[in-house]
Amino acid sequence: MTRVDGCGRPVCGDDNAYVFDCFASLQMNPNIEEGTDVEYKAANGRICGFKRGCPSFRGFDLELNFFTVSPELIEIMTGSPVYYDYAGNPIGFDSCSIQCNSGFAVELWAEVLGEDVCPEEATGDGAWVYFLLPWVTNGQLGDLEIGSEQAALTLTGATRAGGRWGVGPYNVQAADAAGTPGPMLTPLAANCHRRTFITTIAPPEQSCEYRPVTGDLCLAS
Repeated sequence: MTRVDGCGRPVCGDDNAYVFDCFASLQMNPNIEEGTDVEYKAANGRICGFKRGCPSFRGFDLELNFFTVSPELIEIMTGSPVYYDYAGNPIGFDSCSIQCNSGFAVELWAEVLGEDVCPEEATGDGAWVYFLLPWVTNGQLGDLEIGSEQAALTLTGATRAGGRWGVGPYNVQAADAAGTPGPMLTPLAANCHRRTFITTIAPPEQSCEYRPVTGDLCLAS
């Protein structure tokens, strides 16, 4: 997860990213408005023409089910203020109003299984399907039930298009035949909500605290 500002730009500096792998599922449900069909009918009732309406894609409605009750992660996704102990360690969070003027980016690696994912050249240790949703807003936690079993959290949000993620602040794909890690080669178009591709660059290591956002994108901003 990476914090983005009100225009969908990655927020550079400390305390702006988080890496975790303790989640159950991430649903990306298309939000589509059905178009209006147009029918041309003659006075005698005969249909002379018909045009199917063109659906409009609004984006993806996200539902993330996870077990990592991390104040830092929840703060990035929802804007809920972190609560600290006497030593300045994050130990909780406050549930307040929904933050609609900011958001976060989601990057997800799913391992590709099979015997053909490792090339003959020594340029990687496998392959992953990489998902990028560069601008998610309206993040909010769902119902929380405390009982005899483990407590699971559900977060919902919605993607937006037209952000300023660019090629991103991270190395997520090979930049050459030697497998040198580099950023994406091209940014998403202004009307796109998600990018998916196969990469040989392994996902980052899980963190238990905030991660900084640095790189060429930050130097240029």
